[in-house]
Amino acid sequence: MTTIYKICPEALWQLAEAEGVLHGLPIDRTDGYIHFSTGSQLAETLRLHFAGVGGLIVAAVDAEKLGWRLRFEPSRGGDLFPHLYDVLSMSAVLWVKPLALGKDGRHILPDGVS
Repeated sequence: MTTIYKICPEALWQLAEAEGVLHGLPIDRTDGYIHFSTGSQLAETLRLHFAGVGGLIVAAVDAEKLGWRLRFEPSRGGDLFPHLYDVLSMSAVLWVKPLALGKDGRHILPDGVS
């Protein structure tokens, strides 16, 4: 199983859980796909796009359950990032954990991120 990760404001995630699907953050809707990170990309994504932002969760997602609508495409520095050209069904979510902020303002990755 390949695990990918979605960073999301907790309030938006709660709405997605109630609906059974995540339609994405505003940037996802603008770009036409839902942005994800691999375990090795997650810390840098948080640093670049969510620095100092509280109230976030990280969701682990089973990439294999997303099928052909998930594509790994070049992005930051040519690294391949997972992009989902569909909504994210909650049935593909493995777990959800809050992202705490350390005293230095950086997010603390939860145990289980690989």
